Amino acid sequence: MTPPTGQAARTRVSIIGGGIAGLALAACLDTRRFEVTISEQRAGLPAVGTSLAMWPAAQQALAAVGILDAVRTSSPAVEGVAVRDPAGTILTTARAAGLFGVSRIELIRDLDAAVPAGVQRAAGRIGGVRRDESGLVVGADGVHSVVRRDCWGARAGARITPFLAVRGVVPGPLWREHSGEYWGRGHLFGIGPAAAGTNWYAAFRSGREPGSFSVAEVLAETRGRYACFAPAIREVLATAVPDTSLAQRVWTTPPLGRYVRGRVVLVGDAAHAMTPNLGRGACEALVDAVTLADMLNRRPLDEGLAAYERSRHVRTQAVRAASSAVMRLALAERAQPVRDALLGLAGRLPGFR
Repeated sequence: MTPPTGQAARTRVSIIGGGIAGLALAACLDTRRFEVTISEQRAGLPAVGTSLAMWPAAQQALAAVGILDAVRTSSPAVEGVAVRDPAGTILTTARAAGLFGVSRIELIRDLDAAVPAGVQRAAGRIGGVRRDESGLVVGADGVHSVVRRDCWGARAGARITPFLAVRGVVPGPLWREHSGEYWGRGHLFGIGPAAAGTNWYAAFRSGREPGSFSVAEVLAETRGRYACFAPAIREVLATAVPDTSLAQRVWTTPPLGRYVRGRVVLVGDAAHAMTPNLGRGACEALVDAVTLADMLNRRPLDEGLAAYERSRHVRTQAVRAASSAVMRLALAERAQPVRDALLGLAGRLPGFR
């Protein structure tokens, strides 16, 4: 498209990945300054997804996109997270005022609807990254990012953890009396609110190779692993079905020294994929996208990229490291009795329960 007489040519921005970060960025970039294309290999919106906690910074990002009210209207509030032992006894409770849980499917649908009509869409898998020195390439393509692989090298490849995550949504308000995380010896189980019922998730060590298992067989294994946990967990798993569940090995990114290389930038899981224990992955992806858009909309391209790096790199790497530490704590095996005793002591301190 040729710009009108007297106007500068728009800068090309190629966003690789149409998930949370990519859609939020496309929704916020000024289309008067940028010619935006978003590429996504997924055909259509996801059919299965669980709840994501929206922390205050993420809520501010949703407000910047213009969808906070729409998202919050259909999302249940989250008042805090209780850490329980396998039988369900509360060890400690962390209060978190103002949080709510949003369906991943609904969030992506609302973000997708917020993308301006002038943004171009491209479907299909990206085989490699072609740098554009007169424009910008944004890697928003997740933990297995092609952009990160091609521009940061093999050492920046995704790293598999020893853990397998299983999660889903079941009907009914079971979460009202049994919400929280149940920490056992090498096993974690979570119950929380979802717009369509009760959100649940589990994590444990597994040697299953990625892509070598079905959701149905992992659900069967999970029922066996948690057979001695609290009755509420057994009830959730008895109700869970493969069509509304997911099972995946947990991958993370290694620590990256920077998120910008020339005219290529990483956002979301492509930059800092983390374990799910702090519930911050989607939140940080939203903040990445809105921050990058704001910096680019208000500054020359290279200055905006540098400002994004300063604003987001240290913070997100710290959250990534903290999330990994919490996963190791939650899934402790030999140290589990000491861990539970310390959590019990913490639960009796002022400001917790």
